[in-house]
Amino acid sequence: MHDLAGGFRYLLAGQRWVLRHGRWLGFGLLPGLVSLALYAGALIGLGYGADDLTAWATPFADDWSAPWLGLFRGFLTALFFGLGLFLAVITFTAVTLLIGQPFYESLSEQVDRSEGGEVPQSGLPLWRELWISARDSIRVLGRVVLYGIGLFVLGFVPVIGQTVVPVLGFCVSGYFLTQELTSVALQRRKMELPERLVLLRSRRLLVLGFGVPLVLAFLVPLVAVFLMPGAVAGATLMARDLTRTDDTPAAEAAPAGFGPPPPAFS
Repeated sequence: MHDLAGGFRYLLAGQRWVLRHGRWLGFGLLPGLVSLALYAGALIGLGYGADDLTAWATPFADDWSAPWLGLFRGFLTALFFGLGLFLAVITFTAVTLLIGQPFYESLSEQVDRSEGGEVPQSGLPLWRELWISARDSIRVLGRVVLYGIGLFVLGFVPVIGQTVVPVLGFCVSGYFLTQELTSVALQRRKMELPERLVLLRSRRLLVLGFGVPLVLAFLVPLVAVFLMPGAVAGATLMARDLTRTDDTPAAEAAPAGFGPPPPAFS
């Protein structure tokens, strides 16, 4: 439970950081708005076309009598849209980070600078950073799709599909959302994707405490746009503490019972 609360504290600390550095919040709205427009159009299209997609995928049910045909296809339509929403929540962050790469990179560096200590630099040209981000996001998306397909199938199981599966979906979304957000700071620390995944797996509850509330907030229209800069800042604070070495000065050590050192609120 300490790690769950700790993850949420990092999320709040990131939002507080951007509120205290208002110009970073302002600059961060543009890539989020662009992504929001793209995803809103895609989800609206899916909403209009989900019925046709379901009918195309289930020709064997054309001769079913009412009300079974409507119930069956209505259930599948809801699952299709839910899967689309699940993928949108995950890929929204990756696409927004890609669109706003220069800004979020600068924001993450500024968070490191304001917290003191070393400010890692990737030393890579922008095109190389964009390529690495896109490549890693595709690899993460592949994992998300596999989980999504598994959850989609489990959605057909009575009771479990309507109770356990949605909870698992939010947990999976929160985990990979945090992975995408921390990638900005960890990539500057020259950590490859496999290393980043191992690092986050070592503190699963911390990651879920950060990511799951953010996923729930992202379900509210426009909220994702305004929370993105703070989410990047909070993920940077988390990355700093997860990668902190044993020779950390005593003044920066964690208080008892919290795990990694808490983010500073400067």
